[in-house]
Amino acid sequence: MARYRRSLWLLTARDLKVRYTTSALGYLWSIIDPLLMAAIYFFVFVLVFNRHVPGQEPYIVFLVSGLLPWTWFNGAISDTTRAFTSEGKLIRSTTIPRTIWVGRIVLSKGIEFLLSIPVMVVFVLATGAPVHWEAVLWIPAIILQAALTFGLGLIIAPLVVFFRDLERAVKLILRLLFYASPIIYGLNDLEKMHLTFWGAFNPLAGIIGLYRSAFFPKDLNWFDVGVSVALTALIVAVGILVFRRTIRTVLKEI
Repeated sequence: MARYRRSLWLLTARDLKVRYTTSALGYLWSIIDPLLMAAIYFFVFVLVFNRHVPGQEPYIVFLVSGLLPWTWFNGAISDTTRAFTSEGKLIRSTTIPRTIWVGRIVLSKGIEFLLSIPVMVVFVLATGAPVHWEAVLWIPAIILQAALTFGLGLIIAPLVVFFRDLERAVKLILRLLFYASPIIYGLNDLEKMHLTFWGAFNPLAGIIGLYRSAFFPKDLNWFDVGVSVALTALIVAVGILVFRRTIRTVLKEI
């Protein structure tokens, strides 16, 4: 088990090293992406449409607390579509568990998420947003998001080998999922359309609620969190089943 953990860390470190040493900006890329997205949505919703919703002020903190987790999720899921197709020879020649090839993507993107937290700190300090005790819920939020992303990766990574068009389909689904998730809005905003209950069945809803509760404790709904936990457990179970039943054929195809 220790050898497998070491293999996971070595592959993760390799990914991070390639990302940061082969680009001029290096670590700054972990900050630029969420920072640019936050600036765009802040300009559109606050400066252009003059959005001011009670319970979501300062809106830039509300926005970034959803964008940072989304950047991790979006990047990891996008990369898992190439987990097996990009390094087929290396995967076939090693004896380490093939789940590590999905796990190292989730872990490397998770580390990038942690490295982007200074963006949140800057906005919290600049706006004077209060930090509540619910900040400790970031720990279960990170664990839950890692499990959800890993479970989805176990489903997507092998299926892309058989259905190459799935890679493009996943990118399209991620675009739709961004707007279907409470990132630029809260689940309470769906109340007028009577969609709050159904919005909770997006597994990201409860996870984002945990992150936001550090600054907006009223945004935390334990029903949403419970649904996220249940759906994550289901997705991980399905992912393990799909992975075990397809991995032998995958190794022959790559």
